[in-house]
Amino acid sequence: MKVKQCCEKMKYFVNQKCNMHDDAFCCPDIIMFYEEKFDEYGIIIHDSGKSYIKIEFCPWCGKKLPDSKRDSWFIELDKQGIMNPFEEDIPEKFNSGAWWKNKE
Repeated sequence: MKVKQCCEKMKYFVNQKCNMHDDAFCCPDIIMFYEEKFDEYGIIIHDSGKSYIKIEFCPWCGKKLPDSKRDSWFIELDKQGIMNPFEEDIPEKFNSGAWWKNKE
């Protein structure tokens, strides 16, 4: 399921692709990131890692972006007995937005 962006500029920057890099975090031309499993947007920090600064408002149109579901993600996994999702196997639906899209 594709996420509807708040404006055309956000849609352009979130969906931007690079012909030279498979990973958006490796391409200096890609500046925006959308993390579907947390339903959050961010500005990429190009420091050779996979960091981004979470944003709450669109930099172009100013619209309020969805509240992050990051805390809910950890709570849902904790309910399933998964204490460290970065070291334990987690259900596949938690690797995407499937876990929260089915609840809405």
